[in-house]
This record gives sequence, C-alpha cells and structure tokens, in this order.
Amino acid sequence: MSTKAQAKKEWIISEMQSVRSELLTEVAALSRRERDTVFLGVWSVRDLLAHLAGWDFANLDAAKSILAGKLPAFYGHKDRDWQTFNAMLVKKYRRDTFREQRAILKKSQQMLVDYLKTIPPEDFNRDFGVRFRGYKVTIQRLLEADVKDVRIHHQQVIDFFRKKR
Repeated sequence: MSTKAQAKKEWIISEMQSVRSELLTEVAALSRRERDTVFLGVWSVRDLLAHLAGWDFANLDAAKSILAGKLPAFYGHKDRDWQTFNAMLVKKYRRDTFREQRAILKKSQQMLVDYLKTIPPEDFNRDFGVRFRGYKVTIQRLLEADVKDVRIHHQQVIDFFRKKR
C-alpha cells in the first residue's frame, strides 16, 4: 500500500466530512422560516440537504459499481446540471422537518464514509476501465466532485442568507 494513496484517501474522506459539517453549522443557525425559503432555483435548505443525502447514496452505489468495472447508474440520468436526477433525489430524500432532514443527511454520509473506509487506498484512483463520454470515472474523482459541490452550496447559503440580514 502506498502511503501517498493512503494519505489521499484519508484527506478526501476528511474533506467530505469537514465541508459537510461547515454547511450544517451554517444552516443550523437559520430560522425555521429561512430553512424553508426557496433560495436556490426551486430549492429550500431542506431541499438542498435532501439533494446531498441523495448524492451520498448515489455515490455509495457508484463506488461499488466502479470497483466492479461498471458505469455508475446515475450517469443514465445525466442532463443539464443533473436537473432530472437532482429533482428525483430531492423528492425521494426530503423529510418533513429540519431535524429529520439533518438526521438522514448524517446517516447517508456515515454510510458512505463507512463503506469508503473498507476500500483499499490504491483503488480510490485506480482505473477500472469505467468511462463516461471518454472521461475516466474513479472513486476519487466522484468524491472530489462531491466536495466541490458541497463547497459551492455552502457559499450559496452564505451569499443568500447573510445578504438578507
């Protein structure tokens, strides 16, 4: 096992947890009314959290698919900005209260992290021959995209709600 691969694996898992924690801290400070305010297209904060929970489950399945040399199923739903897939995730994982929404989000990430910890570090960026439109699909790339997405959404929350105050 490469110490570089191990360090990269630990870093990406840590980043996933860190950026999610920062986002949850930010949204926890919002009022109930603010959490239900549509601020991102058609999404409220609870919708955003449902979206993230859904992607945790999608990435869990995706990691398993990649290790099996198969294209993750969500690529079958790729459209502009993943709109159709994201709408499906929000519908499936949205909960009635913020407390429930936060709980499923924490559960989904923990399930993903627990699974990722079982994967050998060298498999995170291994080429299993999985491609989407010529793009090499790896577990590491999916997780890096997830971290980037959460950072973007965190900033969107900050930009919208801090400007309103």
